[in-house]
Amino acid sequence: MATVHEPARAPADASPPLITAAGEPVSVVHVTAEYFPYARTGGLAEAVSGLAQFQQAAGLDVTVVLPLYRTVRDAEPDLEPVGPPFLVPIGGRAEEARIFRVARRRAGPRVFFVEHLDYFNRPGIYGENAVDYPDNARRFAFFALAALTALPRLVAGPVLLHAHDWHTALVPVYLRTTLARDRVADSATTVLSVHNPGYQGHFPPETVPDVGLPWEIYNWRQLEWYGKANFLKGGLAFTDFVTTVSPTQARELRTPGGGFGLHDVFTALGDRLVGILNGIDQREWDPSTDAQITARYSAQQLDGKRRCKAALQRSFGLPQRRKVPLFGMTGRLVTQKGLDLILGAPDLLAGDAQFVFLGSGEQRYEQALVELALSAPNRIGVQLDFSDRLEHRLMAGADIFLMPSLYEPCGLTQMRSQRYGAPPIVRCVGGLRDTVEDGVTGFWFDAYTPAAFSEAAHRALDCYADPARWQALMRNGMAADFSWERSVATYLDVYRRALSRSGSR
Repeated sequence: MATVHEPARAPADASPPLITAAGEPVSVVHVTAEYFPYARTGGLAEAVSGLAQFQQAAGLDVTVVLPLYRTVRDAEPDLEPVGPPFLVPIGGRAEEARIFRVARRRAGPRVFFVEHLDYFNRPGIYGENAVDYPDNARRFAFFALAALTALPRLVAGPVLLHAHDWHTALVPVYLRTTLARDRVADSATTVLSVHNPGYQGHFPPETVPDVGLPWEIYNWRQLEWYGKANFLKGGLAFTDFVTTVSPTQARELRTPGGGFGLHDVFTALGDRLVGILNGIDQREWDPSTDAQITARYSAQQLDGKRRCKAALQRSFGLPQRRKVPLFGMTGRLVTQKGLDLILGAPDLLAGDAQFVFLGSGEQRYEQALVELALSAPNRIGVQLDFSDRLEHRLMAGADIFLMPSLYEPCGLTQMRSQRYGAPPIVRCVGGLRDTVEDGVTGFWFDAYTPAAFSEAAHRALDCYADPARWQALMRNGMAADFSWERSVATYLDVYRRALSRSGSR
């Protein structure tokens, strides 16, 4: 299992940082479909894990609840039940759930898992072979309601429920509708984080009674969206506060082009929508201490990066050419990540440069990259099997990183690549705009076209050809602060505002 680095902890005798108006300490409970290292398909798992870890270190009482997927048992076989099984009434039926936790308690947030063998003991988290499971609405509705039902056995006293993306957006919906008279609702405040607005949970109207929600909320102000039930929209309608993962993303969500059909809903939230930049664990992503890379290096002593580049070239069967620029890209191979722009820039792909692609996703992109590698084995390497170790080695060995995203709410890769002295080429959207300085730590382009991307790439190559300029760019990025500590303080402010709002309600 991947190592989880623990942040420095607040003094044990410090007063609780989050309290009610009556002075009672408030527990934070993250309800999430993904959490590193147990269940991960992208940045959501690491974002929630990083936030929870650093909140706990800052003195908050933090609990995490996620489904007990098959991947959880693979990562942590030593689980123990928490109390007896219980029934979750949903849609006119009652389904059994159990709560488990890791038998050996670790430092950091408490982590609990909701078991339902039919729903979660499957090969995938959301689906298989790029096809969603047909019962995802019921699976994640059950998870949200089970987490709320189990809450009294997990934490005591007032609680702030922090839900993440559409998979858990029904947490505030259930809390304010079917559970409105329950004692859990009396002491609960909700915050909903939108990590990726491109995924909203659209389902047929008949899903509403099937997951135990009242028909009355299937209206244009709450759950209905162009003839479908939209789980994310429902969560936005019922939660106390909404966050998204970068300040620029918060502005983009309020525009027709960036709100994915919900821009009016995001606009109506007013100051209850706050953009808070994600962070990274800067101790885990530090080339001067990273045990997973070939040679360690720092901004002051860069020699080790040359050794990392040579090792990366060897591992992908590329010639060990020290001066040739090596482009790296890692992540899900999907439309959002801008692969169409890369594939649409044949002049760049055919130039005197090397490319390494790491990740998996849509078959058309996997096939296109594999064919490129076969046509130019001395310049292009592809690895479809992702691993944490490979990602670290790619960061350390690459000269330039590619993130030409169609949209990118926050992004973590561009932060990591800068820490590893690999300036990124990014489209000027979302968190990419907030974390990369054009010509200072990386390179921007605006229009979503191969020509605009190619122009930015050639600006990067021109800079790379000047070693003094390039090293200055590397060092600027390596000195940037992408720590979670800054974000945790802003989340605490949002939590306090949410508590004030729910208290007045």
